[in-house]
Amino acid sequence: MQIGGPENECVRRLAGGNGDPLGLAVLLPGKDYPATMPLLTFAGRAASQRGWRVRAVSWQAPDLGVNETIDWVGSELRQAVGGFDGRVLVVAKSLGTCSADYAAQHRYDAIWLTPLLRLPDVVAAMTRHAGRQFLVGGSEDPAWDLGVARSTGGEVLEIDGANHALFVPDAVRTAELHVDVTRAIDQWLRAGQ
Repeated sequence: MQIGGPENECVRRLAGGNGDPLGLAVLLPGKDYPATMPLLTFAGRAASQRGWRVRAVSWQAPDLGVNETIDWVGSELRQAVGGFDGRVLVVAKSLGTCSADYAAQHRYDAIWLTPLLRLPDVVAAMTRHAGRQFLVGGSEDPAWDLGVARSTGGEVLEIDGANHALFVPDAVRTAELHVDVTRAIDQWLRAGQ
């Protein structure tokens, strides 16, 4: 695991007067979707603007079974949080959503981008999660299931026609969808402050 990303200058301005951040937002990538890709980059910027310190994780995901993957991703989240003892927000894409069990155990609020809803253990963790959750997926993503997403009790946004990267065939429409998702994330973050 590598942790990167600059410290947020805007944290001091937006965090509520005393200069402390609202908490730590940890960006967990997908298997082939690093934190520098649009969904995570813009989610991280939205969190930063809302007063969160943002920590982006980079990894080379090992080829493991489902249970071992869930343990490994949870361990990566634990390492990223480290000794931080304040409020934590998980922003995870695809493989990163295997951190749902660890996030549920620690009551971390979470934004699940294209969550792996075909994995029963991930869904079970999201369903028992007591914190705030926001699930975002595309209707053409084989890992997404709108009914299952709604069953978790979290807030849900489905992007019609979008695939696992939240892309559609048209490049301009894809960019517009990413703006829509970023706007929805920003509104969700604002509602939780």
